Amino acid sequence: MATLGEERTRGTVVQKFGGSSLATTGHVRRVARRVARVAASGRRVAVVVSAQGKTTDHLLRTAAEINPDADGRELDQLLATGEAASAALMAMALQRLGTPATALAGDRTGILASGPPGSGVIVAIDTERAERLLDAGRVVVLAGFQGVGADGDVITLGRGGSDTTAVAAAAELGASHCEIYTDVPGVLTADPRLVPTARLMPRLDMDVMAEMAFAGAKVMHSRAVELAALCGLDIHVGHSAAAEVGTRIHATATAHHSSTDLSIDPSNGIHATDGETMLETQAAVMAVVHDQDAARVTVRTAGTAENPALTVFRALGKEAVPADMTSVHEERGGGHTIGLTVPHTRVAAVREFLAAHAADGADALTVDDTVAKVSIVGKGLLSRPQYAARMLSALTDRGIPAGAFSASQLRISVTVPRTEAGRAVRLLHTEFELDGSPDDSPLTLATRT
Repeated sequence: MATLGEERTRGTVVQKFGGSSLATTGHVRRVARRVARVAASGRRVAVVVSAQGKTTDHLLRTAAEINPDADGRELDQLLATGEAASAALMAMALQRLGTPATALAGDRTGILASGPPGSGVIVAIDTERAERLLDAGRVVVLAGFQGVGADGDVITLGRGGSDTTAVAAAAELGASHCEIYTDVPGVLTADPRLVPTARLMPRLDMDVMAEMAFAGAKVMHSRAVELAALCGLDIHVGHSAAAEVGTRIHATATAHHSSTDLSIDPSNGIHATDGETMLETQAAVMAVVHDQDAARVTVRTAGTAENPALTVFRALGKEAVPADMTSVHEERGGGHTIGLTVPHTRVAAVREFLAAHAADGADALTVDDTVAKVSIVGKGLLSRPQYAARMLSALTDRGIPAGAFSASQLRISVTVPRTEAGRAVRLLHTEFELDGSPDDSPLTLATRT
């Protein structure tokens, strides 16, 4: 496997380091040494940083103690300070190593955003300042997770927004790819905290990664993956302490081959080959993903001339609330029943606008916040209904009730009781033969580095 130094060409390098990679002063110094080595090669280097460790969680708890109903604008101003502090500390660490560096935060980043507080979207990047610094031989350290609105106020981009900052910066600064560094060796077949036998996936197509991220995989922010796909930008994901690229996520589809001979098994669709797995016979399931931040909302509407789903999705768009596993049923006596899964953190906003359209009755609007979403992700899943059958059977045979259900070619999702999410992920990971050996565990891979 090629090291990062071997596979780069001269040009602009954009690297992003997550909060766990910067948790202590020792971590910051280690990352700074890594960045300094790249800068010493003569390349232009831009670094995007997240807030250190659990800083964002600490700030949220502090805000809740001061005012549980704090205004979104003030909350954004508070949360943005975490990334701003990280950027300043990283620049200081680089300067001590003799590497010229400048930290940029807030309006200095040139990142323009719009949308409601806590859910901003990047609309443009003014790179003039960053380009000038890069051309002068300085490392530019950008505070992630934030942009500035038309009124000059800071707007945060939502949890994981530093990934989106990095991808946007890489695209605008002309980088060949974007490098994301975290505390795991790359993209794995499941969350290693739940599945110690999860395996590293060295190569992945962007569409699969987008589904994994949206379904709950924490290694990448879903909007960052979507932006990379739109820009045709590859992403490399690796451990912040490793020299090797862990997972290469390709913006265009790539052929996936296996060097292992596989035997015929009609139950999972894998056929024996001479060293390669052909496209239509390779295993379709690539990963199992879960999302604990989920709630199931169901609303029963009264009769209306307008399609209620149109009204709901207009409101979701206005509030920047992503919805999943949507179902719409027309009732015999008129009206509709609409079900959707939304982030648990956005339930209050969803409840408010749905309540205005709910029919009379105490049960017209219900919110189930005791569920989690569990998904299998891969290729051609809708064309192979046996995968849905195996998924549901594996869960129900072991006493895990499957609630709402949705399927597409890339993902099959069900809601399960939140208390059963970990067991469901482990069961499905084994069911679809994704378990690796102990030598392939993320802990072992990280130790090797």
